[in-house]
Amino acid sequence: MRLHLTAAAVLLGLASCTTSPSLPPLAASDGAPLDLLLLGEQHDAEEHQDMHRKVVDALARRGTLAAVVLEMAERGRSTAGLPSTANEAQVREALHWGPGGWSWDAYRPAVMAAVAAGVPVLGGNLPRPHMREAMADAQLDAALPGQALRDQQEAVRHGHCNLLPEHQIAPMARIQIARDRTMAQTLQQAATRGKTVVLLAGGRHVDERLGVPLHLPPGLRVQTMKWPPPPPKKDYCAELEAQLKSRGAARPPAPQ
Repeated sequence: MRLHLTAAAVLLGLASCTTSPSLPPLAASDGAPLDLLLLGEQHDAEEHQDMHRKVVDALARRGTLAAVVLEMAERGRSTAGLPSTANEAQVREALHWGPGGWSWDAYRPAVMAAVAAGVPVLGGNLPRPHMREAMADAQLDAALPGQALRDQQEAVRHGHCNLLPEHQIAPMARIQIARDRTMAQTLQQAATRGKTVVLLAGGRHVDERLGVPLHLPPGLRVQTMKWPPPPPKKDYCAELEAQLKSRGAARPPAPQ
């Protein structure tokens, strides 16, 4: 079974982009727990990350939270061996969450709420050493139907502000596909009947046509949720252009 929250439903209760997002449905239409709840965020939107914590708290109180899977940590990293009393340093070490990467402060509330509830937090992203291999793997192109592949490539092109050389578009799109497949595999392995696994990832990764849902097996109760994006906090295109100029456009930044 695949459940999908329509755009109209996403907007329900949102008077404007500055309004606090609404808590998504936490169960299927028949009242049974979802197997997977995929939360797509804008990475610099504090209101989205606040909703992560609220979802984790709500499912934990119901006793139906199976695990939290993160785009922000690599697959194979896990807090499963930690006690519910683990501190932030222990959790960050378990997830290999170092400085210079994803903002710990942004995701700490949801991560620590899951740990405190005795629920494992799992890295779901493609490990960085595998990215170069994914870029060269043309077989990944076949993982998306023709139009979806073109849309994924266009999303990469647009997401990098039309600044990447054209020969880099297909390899970068393959990384996105590989990352989506890796997150899907992590979710599938964590699925527990009668409980819900929550994915925290960027909005494009939960797109039903292009992202993680496309790589999930049938038979799972899956619901996706994307909230309207607020205005970006800064000019990311200007920042990317400066990065590319400083590198001579020889190496594109790793996609997030």
